Amino acid sequence: MSLKPINDRVVVKPAPAEEKTAGGIIIPDTAKEKPQRGEIIAVGPGKDGNLMTVQVGDIVLYGKYAGQELNYEGTDYLIMREDDILVVLG
Repeated sequence: MSLKPINDRVVVKPAPAEEKTAGGIIIPDTAKEKPQRGEIIAVGPGKDGNLMTVQVGDIVLYGKYAGQELNYEGTDYLIMREDDILVVLG
């Protein structure tokens, strides 16, 4: 990938929105919620001597309105600060 975030920013590929509920009800496009989970695609070097705690390939949860949306080569990504990440999933 040729996206290289600077400072304490990361590039996240959001997980696709859920198509149906656990009970099998199909969710229409207008009712789908913005995903709050994704995979780290690229990590910046850190800022002010602080190293980054996330790595490429980590699955993370982030705030509902976190990050800046970006469409690069036909794929949607989010660029956000590491502080916007709430948790790294095992």
